[in-house]
Amino acid sequence: MQAIGAIKETGGESGLTERQAVVLEQALRLLVDGGEKALTTAGVARAANCSKESLYKWFGDRDGLLSAMIAFQASKVRTLEVSPETLDAASLRAHLVAFAKDLLEVLAGDVSLALNRLAIGQASREGSKLGHLLQERGRRQIGRRAGALLEAGRKAGLLAFTDAEEAYGALYGLVVSDWHLRLLLGEALGDMKKDFSRRAERAVDAFLTLYGTKG
Repeated sequence: MQAIGAIKETGGESGLTERQAVVLEQALRLLVDGGEKALTTAGVARAANCSKESLYKWFGDRDGLLSAMIAFQASKVRTLEVSPETLDAASLRAHLVAFAKDLLEVLAGDVSLALNRLAIGQASREGSKLGHLLQERGRRQIGRRAGALLEAGRKAGLLAFTDAEEAYGALYGLVVSDWHLRLLLGEALGDMKKDFSRRAERAVDAFLTLYGTKG
């Protein structure tokens, strides 16, 4: 993602060390390859070549590990901290397109599909926390960062909305539409990945038609 103006890229987990990131990548890979049963502290420790004591120290219990995995995955959808003074119509559109393309690429990945399918499978299970974690540490984390970009666009006079959450919901819906559901239901990705850039641009242009100003 190319920087435009005075900006700061966000998305990485604050305080996460390189070693911890490697552990989370291994945990996510175990989930994809072996499902929920493969996601044990012993299995993660073995795959990441670390001790179980380190896992407990870094992430706490299994729910803590899952929460960290989801937040780490969500951090791959990058957004940019932008000063309203540096924004113009072209740079705002570029930032939104980059965000939309990242979102598509992450949602289409094996890891995100595995996490979402697991959450759906557990939805009726009493005490299951995965769906809640996906909402709080996944989608809402991404939404908060994207919302800051939209707010910068509003302050710059480039966007007009009264409800930031509603505006972000519209952007998310235009980018994702029913496409993610189709993937979750097993539809092959096929050539869709080649169309990510064009899909992102179309979605952002539609969003700007709805919320962009003429000034």
